[in-house]
Amino acid sequence: MITVTDAAIRQVRTLVANHPEYRDKGLRVFVETGGCAGMQYAIQFDEAKDGDQRVQEDGVEVLIDAQSAPILEGSTIDFVEGLTDAGFKIRNPNAIRSCGCGSSFEIPRDS
Repeated sequence: MITVTDAAIRQVRTLVANHPEYRDKGLRVFVETGGCAGMQYAIQFDEAKDGDQRVQEDGVEVLIDAQSAPILEGSTIDFVEGLTDAGFKIRNPNAIRSCGCGSSFEIPRDS
């Protein structure tokens, strides 16, 4: 389904350590409409819901709803830190185009 990098796992653990309210929740990754290319990623801590796909990586649980799962199939969730930017990044092989700022993307119309 998806791959979660070691850097992303470390960041989730850091967030949970700093925010006890996240302790019994998973990291929900989903797709919503928006952005200049039509779709954008969203990430939040949440409780598992019926129909979610659950990915366990080294003690971290990632939740993906049924609607987002086909769009995220084969994606990698990473956490990067750079001079101008830090955050979770999603590398999605299903995206055919992303906007200039990199915050939204487009998939083939038949997906």
